[in-house]
Amino acid sequence: MRVMLVDSHCHLDFPELRAALPELLDRMAAQGVTHALTISTTLAGFPGVCEVAQSRPNLWCTAGVHPDERRDGREASMEELVGLASHAKVVAIGETGLDYFRVEGDTAWQRERFRVHIRAARACAKPLVIHTREAAQDTLRILEEEGASEVGGVMHCFTESLDVAQAAMRLGFYISFSGIVTFRNAKAVQEVARQVPLDRLLVETDAPYLAPVPHRGKTNEPAFVRHVAEEVARLRGITLDAVAEATTANFFALFRDARPPEGAMAGS
Repeated sequence: MRVMLVDSHCHLDFPELRAALPELLDRMAAQGVTHALTISTTLAGFPGVCEVAQSRPNLWCTAGVHPDERRDGREASMEELVGLASHAKVVAIGETGLDYFRVEGDTAWQRERFRVHIRAARACAKPLVIHTREAAQDTLRILEEEGASEVGGVMHCFTESLDVAQAAMRLGFYISFSGIVTFRNAKAVQEVARQVPLDRLLVETDAPYLAPVPHRGKTNEPAFVRHVAEEVARLRGITLDAVAEATTANFFALFRDARPPEGAMAGS
């Protein structure tokens, strides 16, 4: 059986990937990466994200504003996010969450933005794509307070503790591992990757960032999600096929609107 993988989080609209999209999708197909989710980070960038998703039947996108993004110069309302999410290619709200690492001073605006995104997700009945950095407890608290378990979602590029993963899973969230899991010094993340139940795992690249070993330091791309899956399989002592089958099934269970046409493949 041919391996089928999904890159559950990448940024195909970013210039370094968009400029070579046909070749990138060909390489993706050659590695058995059959589908990908390209992620919105700003309101201004959403049309480009959506255009990329529309360009192939095996690509989808999200609607949302990254936790520390301020380039839009304004905040999205719940109604605006719901409107964006009505597009047929939008399967989730995000990426959203909290990031206290790159933001100094008052972070109340981040928490309010996060709440608006959760409310939009509940209003349109679509899952959330969560980014959290140095803000795990506030992230979990707000998810619970705002009833995010109603829609669930994914904790993307997971680098937190097993306790945080378990708390997120109790709220109905999946745990997604990026190229970080292949880094030699990422022992804590690797241990979480061993422990998370197989039916709650996703894999991603976060391309163009965080290229996995053996491509570390280079521009990341969806084809490289195979290396992430291979490392997760090694850590768990199971086959790549087992990881691919589980994470692909998990992707389509979570992102219920991401239903590919029969036989749709990358680059087709």
